[in-house]
Amino acid sequence: MNLKYTILYDYYGKLLTSKQQSYFEDYYFDNLSLQEIADNYKVSRNAIHNSLKDILAKLDNYEDKLHMVSNGKKINELIENIDENIKKQIKELI
Repeated sequence: MNLKYTILYDYYGKLLTSKQQSYFEDYYFDNLSLQEIADNYKVSRNAIHNSLKDILAKLDNYEDKLHMVSNGKKINELIENIDENIKKQIKELI
């Protein structure tokens, strides 16, 4: 589950507020506990928990609407099955 959301964050993280980005990064990248994050931002542990749930829901919603991750996987699969010269040119573009 963490890998799924870190990939979604790579694609859609900039669509979150700076505070949401900070909470997500603290929890998923810096491995801080909910309480540690709450202490750092002087909010309740429950506020952090609810924010993270909202963030995950937003990331899922962005993917449901935009399909960037699933389309990226499909593009990479297609790239693997084409000529090496064309593959190199496409990879340079993306």
